[in-house]
Amino acid sequence: MEKTLILKNDIAEISRLAEFVENLGEEFMLTPDLVFNLNLVLEEAVSNVILYAYPKEEHEIITLSAKKDDNMLIFVLTDSGKEFDPTQIPDADVTLSAEEREIGGLGIFLIRQIMNTVEYQRIEGRNVLTLGKEL
Repeated sequence: MEKTLILKNDIAEISRLAEFVENLGEEFMLTPDLVFNLNLVLEEAVSNVILYAYPKEEHEIITLSAKKDDNMLIFVLTDSGKEFDPTQIPDADVTLSAEEREIGGLGIFLIRQIMNTVEYQRIEGRNVLTLGKEL
């Protein structure tokens, strides 16, 4: 069974994302800890698209689909914003203090730490980020 959420590239849409994740948690009988972590990951990924993929004046859509496949949850985030492959970003050096560390990259680091798979493709002018979490 696949569920889909269509969002506008507007930061106010994050509340709809949280509701979507909560509903998935109930439907798929996920633990509260897992729902919290998924919400964290998806909020990071979606907010990055909202804030950086489009010029501020452009109003576009972002699609998030979710499905449970045996013992795996699979999320596919799709947007038509500027090309960005988060799998090519090096991990943030979390051994450095906040003052020494470069700005950015912690969200992608967090996504990699929580999810089991993170894959990116550029298909027909669209960014397709696929995130997998083993149950």
